[in-house]
Amino acid sequence: MPEDLESPSRFTLPNGLRVVLCRRGTAPLAAVCVHYDVGFRSEPEGRSGFAHLFEHLMFQGSENVGRSEHFTIVQGSGGTANGSTRQDYTEYYQIAPASALERLLFLEADRMRTLRLTQNSLDTQLAVVKEEIKLNVHDRPYGGFPWTNLPSVLFRKFCNAHNGYGDFIDLDRATLEECAAFFDGYYTPSNAVLTIAGDIDPARTLEWVTRHFGDIPARPAAAPQDLAEPWPSGPVTGDHTDPRAPLPATAVGYRLPDPAAERERYLGHIALAALLGGPSGRLRQRALDRGVDLTTATAQCGFFGPFDARDPDTFVVTARHPSTRHREVTGAVVAALEDLAGPGPADAELAAAIGGTVARWHRRHDNLLAFARAVGASALLHDEPSLPADLPGHLEALGPGAVRDAAARLAGSAPAALLVHTRDAGGTP
Repeated sequence: MPEDLESPSRFTLPNGLRVVLCRRGTAPLAAVCVHYDVGFRSEPEGRSGFAHLFEHLMFQGSENVGRSEHFTIVQGSGGTANGSTRQDYTEYYQIAPASALERLLFLEADRMRTLRLTQNSLDTQLAVVKEEIKLNVHDRPYGGFPWTNLPSVLFRKFCNAHNGYGDFIDLDRATLEECAAFFDGYYTPSNAVLTIAGDIDPARTLEWVTRHFGDIPARPAAAPQDLAEPWPSGPVTGDHTDPRAPLPATAVGYRLPDPAAERERYLGHIALAALLGGPSGRLRQRALDRGVDLTTATAQCGFFGPFDARDPDTFVVTARHPSTRHREVTGAVVAALEDLAGPGPADAELAAAIGGTVARWHRRHDNLLAFARAVGASALLHDEPSLPADLPGHLEALGPGAVRDAAARLAGSAPAALLVHTRDAGGTP
């Protein structure tokens, strides 16, 4: 990380709001993020997609801010704003010139204090969310692949298995009363982390935070979902037909070690993913050795990246293939894992894979907003705001043994395979 980056400072307000400040003066900008401890996996059965719908409602006005005015004010200050819903959190983020920092804090505090919920806003955002699902999933080749469908193959509990984008029937059931209860239970100060990064004066920033957030009443947060479930006892397979996909595709999912309780083992899987995926990765090599033609091959920890969810999470391998049968692809995945579990990677191969991963990590987090979002998510999920800065060093300390152990663990465990068929392919395995 850049030398001008100070270590994150943490504070907790009397109402329970956790605050992370990080001075980073590479440009006169400030990023403000609020991460709430609520995501896809917080949704009750029959209400799939509710967390994402609520993300949209949070931009529909608050006590002193009109409908969609949040965007207008941030953009008028020379900045941008948006939100995102993941498995275990919903985040709201903005970046603007540092001179607008207090304005950004006011906006986030105002909607944390009082959200303006109306039937018109609910109806409008239901239509917007449905259109987003159509655009990103239904009308796009490989839309949502694999995070919308693979969880239902690997997991059994509704909280872990369902499609977080939501079912249209479930979305249409949403009521204003449920929205109000959702806000009261999850959008509480004690259920949130406020992250501020950039060209900031920490003392003045904390004064502004206290001024705008300190008088928001504390209230109890909703009880978290119990995510624990047994590991699969054997291989499982699911089928999905994508009428817009030009080629078949396969996604193979394995359960990851707990990122909190088994940190070292989890790190080994990040290195394993770097060795498996990509144009010159082990999966592509072993597939070619076996006469298996892959158009693309990827591997990663988590559906949205490493350390982006709590346990249980998924090690994901995906491939697209022009004519190869699905079982030959899954066989190539197992062969690549067994190869890395046996001889393992050469030192130079491992160094190159980790070096590429670290370089991409640095490039991504050189962006102030991306960095602030990662800090906030790490603080919420793992109580470790320094993790985005520390992760490259953790990876560079790994040796071949960590990769061998990770590969052996996956090769000996039960995978879940999602088989994506084209319209013309039918159910051919």
